[in-house]
Parts: sequence; structure tokens; C-alpha cells
Amino acid sequence: MLLGLMLLMCAPPCELTALLLTATPSRPVEGGSVTLTCNVLVPSRRLDGPRQFCFFRDSRVLWPGWSSSPELQLPKVWREDSGSYWCEEKTMAARVTRSPRVQIRVQRVPVCNVSLETQPPGGQVQKGERLALICMVARGTGDITFLWYKGALGLNLETKTQRSLAAKFEIPAVRDSDTDKYYCAADNGYGPSLSELVSVTVRVPVSRPVLTIRGSGAPAEVGDVVELRCEAQRGSPPILYRFYRENVPLGRSSAHAGGGASFNLSLTAEHSGNYSCEANNGLGARRSEAVPLNVTVPTEDRKELLASGILKGMLGVLGPVILALFCCGLRKRLGALRALCHQHPATSTHPPRCRDSRYTKTVRVPSDLARGARVSWGRGDGVPSAGPTCVCCAPATASMNSECCTRGRGLLFGVPHAAGTATSSTAPEDARRGPECLSHLF
Repeated sequence: MLLGLMLLMCAPPCELTALLLTATPSRPVEGGSVTLTCNVLVPSRRLDGPRQFCFFRDSRVLWPGWSSSPELQLPKVWREDSGSYWCEEKTMAARVTRSPRVQIRVQRVPVCNVSLETQPPGGQVQKGERLALICMVARGTGDITFLWYKGALGLNLETKTQRSLAAKFEIPAVRDSDTDKYYCAADNGYGPSLSELVSVTVRVPVSRPVLTIRGSGAPAEVGDVVELRCEAQRGSPPILYRFYRENVPLGRSSAHAGGGASFNLSLTAEHSGNYSCEANNGLGARRSEAVPLNVTVPTEDRKELLASGILKGMLGVLGPVILALFCCGLRKRLGALRALCHQHPATSTHPPRCRDSRYTKTVRVPSDLARGARVSWGRGDGVPSAGPTCVCCAPATASMNSECCTRGRGLLFGVPHAAGTATSSTAPEDARRGPECLSHLF
């Protein structure tokens, strides 16, 4: 109705005069703007009043109709805006002047650089989740037709036509069969342009794995090598398997192409227990049921283990008692030795060392045991003995001989004499014996 009213407003008889319509730019493209200018070259008559202008396309009045401006701005044009344009001038006397017609063709920009993207990015989607395939063009004007295809054979999934540079196709809940390659095409009248292939992988969480124990025979014995085999029947690779004994990790293994994984174990007596495994492909971990393993110890090994266990137990219980008794006896004997040293002071302040090839080590009595003692050593002539001697205080009548020392039951000690005197040849036989062994003191 408004268009008819505007046509009536331009209805007065028109007089062809020097009016010229120009379009800037002269070859507009879709999506761009165009400025129409109505130029008055030679006024048809001198008029003192204002003038008004109106613009037309294919006999249709362009908005806003008559106005005082000789220019009209078309902010965005499309290919369907192509056609025959002209303008008219109207004076205060209602005389109308019309310009010649001008053909304006709006150029369409072909689509280019078509691409396909996925959401979630990377084409990795979990089974049951939504998958979006977004087809985009870098350039292109007008209505663009988008098409989506699946597989190398190009199964058409969807077709959409819209005036935009991108369009979306969605799969609400993907299935295993949706794993494939996809591409899209875009066309705005100049022929379709294709995207590159994009891979979509539908990832499946792992199912509960099953653990099996494979060995050389039954029952399993110490020294056998068994294989722990863990496998999940479903699950997208790669799958990481972990092995446990009583929930303590034993090791891990990966299955990059799917399937199961193994872990070898050399059995000992401590390997009896409950075993399990875990499968994880990044979509959640699942644990298997526990599988018991009993390791049998052979009879010979069992005797050794039993004896070792008894010995360990006895040492654990009796060890502290034996050590206490030994320390108590040693304390008593050292006390007796100290008493003997005080009863028989000697003449030497620097006790000699035992140096005899029959002994495995050199032994010296601690200095605090001979504190204040002065001893001399010899075989009855007052000359220090060349034989083996060890510092100790003992009565000259000691009845023990050196045989106990050679049998390793004690240490060899010298016999001390009174201070300032020498042992004579008439000394008792025990005194002339020289070094003695006092095994009963240690």
C-alpha cells in the first residue's frame, strides 16, 4: 500500500530534461554499499523554490520516496538488487523531470577456502556425546548452499542454504558406526567448493577387564614363571594396564592397538596372595575382580625355610638373654682380673703386645685393667721373655699351661713377679714356666 502511495506521488507528468543518475561504485559487489546520485545538468526552468528527488528500480520507488537530497545510500546490496535504475526531480510547481535509466549489476563473490571443523576439537568424541560438523568459507556472498558428506564415497548427510559464511550440522549422540572421514561443500552459484577430509573417531570407554594367571602347571611352585594377562573386551586404544598384588602396584603395560597386555612374574614364597589389574584409556579406569594365587614351597625348601624360621625365632627370643649373660660373665671375670692385678703389683708400666704367629690377632688388655701395675716378664732369669706374652696379673702358682692357648680356648699371659725382684732359677716349676694361659678369666 505504501509502495502504491509513493507511485502516486510520482505520478505527475514528467518532462525529459538534463538529469543524470550515477552509481558509486558502478560495479558493486554483494554485501557492499552503493550511492545513487541524481545530477541536474541543465535546469528546465528557473525556479526560486526548493526541489525534491525520488529514485526508482524497475518501476518501484526506493525508500524513502521523495526527499530534498539528490543522493540515496543503499547500505548493502545483493545480486537480486541488480536492475534498471533512474531518478526524478520535482519542482514546487509539481513539474517532474526524469533521468535516463541506468543498468546496475551487483557482482557476487564466489566462495573460496572451504574448511570443516569439529566440536569437540580434534575429532575425538566419546560414544553417546554430541558431534558438531561446522562448514566455513573464507569468502563468498549471497545465499550459500552448504552440504555435508560422510566417507570416501560421499554419502550426503545434510544440505542447508543460508546467507552466512558458516553453517553447522549436528549428530546428537554418536555411535560406533560414526567413526569415519567427513567433508563439506559450499556453493553460491559458481560451482561447489570442497573442504579437506576430517577424521572423526568415536571413543569407547573400557569395559571391566578380566585377569587370568597362566603358569607352567598347577599348583604354582617357587621358581615358576607365571604370566598375568589382563584384557578389556571393549575400549578404544590405546589402553594402559596396571597389575596389582593385594592392591600394591607390580607393573604396567600398554596396548597401543587395543586388546590385552601381559606381565611376567618369577614366583617366590612371598608371592601368594590376591591379584588384580586395571584398564584405562583416558575415559575412566576399570578394575578387574581379584584372582587368588597360592605358591607351593617344595619339601626341601620347606625344611630350609622352617629351620631358618626357627633359627630366626630363637635368635629373636634368646639373643638378648645370651647377650645379657655374656656381658654379666665378662663383667665378673674382668672384676676378678682387676683384683688379681691389685694383689700382685708388677714392675713394667708399658705392657708388651702379643706377637705370636699362632694367633690370628694381637691382643692387649685395656690400660684401665692394669692401672698402677708394674710387671716384668721372663722365664726365671729376669730377662724379658722372647715368647708370646700378654699383659695380665696372675699368681705365680698358676697351674695352667699354654696348651689351652694353642687350642684357641684362651689368651696367653705372662706371669708377674714382685716389684724390684727377679725370678731365680730356683723358683717353683710353675713360676719358671713363663707365659701362662688364663682362659678361665674370659
